Amino acid sequence: MTTLDSSFAPTRCIQEAFDADEHAQNLTRWQQEYDQLSPGSFYGRLDEVALETMQVFKEYTGQALRQDCRVWPNSLWIGIPTTRQGTRINGQPLSAGEVMCRPGGRDFELVTPETFDIYGLVIQLPALAEAAQRQGVSLDKRWQERPRRPAPKETLNAVSFLIERLLTSQTLTIASHIHQDILLMALLELLQAEQPSAELPPSYAHRKDVVDRVKRYVDEHLDGPVTMEELCQLTHVSRRTLQYSFTTILGISPLQFLRLTRLNRVRRALRAASPEQSVTDIATYWGFWHLGQFAHDYKQQFGESPSQTLNGRAF
Repeated sequence: MTTLDSSFAPTRCIQEAFDADEHAQNLTRWQQEYDQLSPGSFYGRLDEVALETMQVFKEYTGQALRQDCRVWPNSLWIGIPTTRQGTRINGQPLSAGEVMCRPGGRDFELVTPETFDIYGLVIQLPALAEAAQRQGVSLDKRWQERPRRPAPKETLNAVSFLIERLLTSQTLTIASHIHQDILLMALLELLQAEQPSAELPPSYAHRKDVVDRVKRYVDEHLDGPVTMEELCQLTHVSRRTLQYSFTTILGISPLQFLRLTRLNRVRRALRAASPEQSVTDIATYWGFWHLGQFAHDYKQQFGESPSQTLNGRAF
């Protein structure tokens, strides 16, 4: 009787986090930064399996997030959320029957709702091309430019089932290349389906440009207050257009974006603080002058006081 060598089995990792940005760093080889949008304590879980030329994972996040992401180079990422309502990729809302896809080495932005589950699969491009050639499949390359892709319901269910089974199996004694071949077949079916992508409204490009300009400006001026008048002058639009642009692309208002961005930056600074730094030092550096209101807003947003974050920092 022949037995499989367990050294060829996939490696599995389960990680939990109670801070959104700490959770963002847990996904192997990705470059990510998460801002928490909804108020309350954060919990995240990541189940990840490494195959020979694939990364397979399921991610759970308990709060709404804005995620800046970049997957490792020379790869393709496919994201299959269990709930699409409230999910946006590069400002585009995800509809039923659509998956998200992005090539490696390119920045992209996700906005995700509370209690969010997503299956993820990253494949090295040479391995994908080799599998397609071997199977005589012509791949639809529109995923390189379009972040959303329609897919047959049966194919989505099959891929999700395969990933879930791989991640929750009590044993991983089946050889890595067998798991990989099974997933590759499902992935090829997903990528060769030629269905038209949903057309974007004419206003999308302009509103996305408005939001991107504001984000760049805010990144350069986070240590002081930024007013709506400044942003309107910067983008050459009215307050109403500014409002529409943010609610369309990010699902939040410009004022919410400014407030939440600064609070998340302060949280990162508190977690990375040196022993001699205080909450007051850090809060005032980031432009929070009314410390009582800051402490109230911070605890409401993250479920703990600024001093608790500072005292719980890792060295």
